[in-house]
Amino acid sequence: MKRHPSRHQLSHQTPPTPSAGPAPRRTPPTPEVLILDVEKVVAGGLGLARHAGGVVLVRGALGGEQVEAQVRTARGVRQGRLIRVLKPSPDRVEAPGLPTADLAHASYPAQLRIKRELVEEALARIAKLEHPVAETVASPRQWGYRNGAQYLITPSGLAYRERSGPGIWRLSGPDPLIMDAVQAVMARLDPQFLDPAQEIAFRGSRLSGEVVVTLIGPGEPRQYLRASDRLLDAGVVGVSLASPATQPAGRRFSAGVKLIAGEGVTLEQLGDVRVGLSASGFAQVNPEAAGLAYRLAAQLAGSGERATDLYGGSGAIGRHLARTFTQVVVLDTATEALKRGQRDVQRSGERNVVFRRTDADFAPGDSLPDADVIVVDPPRAGLSPEARHAIDANAARTLVYVSCDPATWARDVGDLVNRGWQLGEVVPHDFYPQTSHVEVISRLTRR
Repeated sequence: MKRHPSRHQLSHQTPPTPSAGPAPRRTPPTPEVLILDVEKVVAGGLGLARHAGGVVLVRGALGGEQVEAQVRTARGVRQGRLIRVLKPSPDRVEAPGLPTADLAHASYPAQLRIKRELVEEALARIAKLEHPVAETVASPRQWGYRNGAQYLITPSGLAYRERSGPGIWRLSGPDPLIMDAVQAVMARLDPQFLDPAQEIAFRGSRLSGEVVVTLIGPGEPRQYLRASDRLLDAGVVGVSLASPATQPAGRRFSAGVKLIAGEGVTLEQLGDVRVGLSASGFAQVNPEAAGLAYRLAAQLAGSGERATDLYGGSGAIGRHLARTFTQVVVLDTATEALKRGQRDVQRSGERNVVFRRTDADFAPGDSLPDADVIVVDPPRAGLSPEARHAIDANAARTLVYVSCDPATWARDVGDLVNRGWQLGEVVPHDFYPQTSHVEVISRLTRR
């Protein structure tokens, strides 16, 4: 972290030389137009090509293609904007121009293959391991799978934020990634009546067909009664409010959410358990694909006396372990998720699942409750060095690692292998068809 000089330090600094005038504005380099042969797709869904100046990353390109691209250097990396495909891959298909669908131009079998290759590459390049990786487990649905989404509210309709910069991308029609029940609400909704909300988050249930919504904007719930009435008329069963100031990076809705009308939670089926989902709480947006992964995680965990579900949220994975372990402890930093999990087990009657709040960052010397098995599902940043140390210091002989980022997963796996753990099954899962994101379910053991 950059430190600002103290007042004492400032007094001893050499004063700046007076300037003769404002510094001249730097003219950005003129983009080159290049013909590139694309080798493969890398993390982020970018096509990797090589040219005289080095590597060029081209969004929208596939391995084996020859493309024409406008290339410029940004933050030290040469990036290409696809102009046209000169020699298309046999895997190329027509795709909607969604900013969230960065791999939709590849056929679905090709997407599954690419995602497996991303995991293999991360293992080899980062963990320095040559290890077998299973075929990617396909999502039961390729389109219309998302039960949750968040959009900007603009005078001309709902919009996505652009991938980079302050721009926005307005929806000109239905969002093909979103489940039918949410689509139906969006089709009946006129965003101009949602004022003063700035954003809106939807959460639907494939189990019940219900939709709940969180509006994001300044002010108090009473200022959103008209917007709430419009949403209820459009078919939602509950409306809540969150302040935009409560959403720093990685801590959305951290200051709490206020219910305006109706229900704040809807029930969804995730594998073998039913969970309560809100529009503001974290949960996987592809419940059918997540259910397949959670069942596999429970299978890899085996059976025993005690299991710890670290970064467990509302306990969707931990509850899958409850049938084969005497006690399951779910640990997370999100109070809202833990409360939802407690309500879920009260509803289901499970008596061997315990929820406890823990700090997200392990301090040196922090420990985990001893267990036979530890399951981790960390955020994209992966496990901190302190968390890896706490896992290694635990009595557990099995670790099931569920990851949403192959790079940080491979970093952590490499460290654990160096500590004496052995990597076993590695199974990619596709939670996000049409995108480059891939989940990894893996097991590590030690004697």
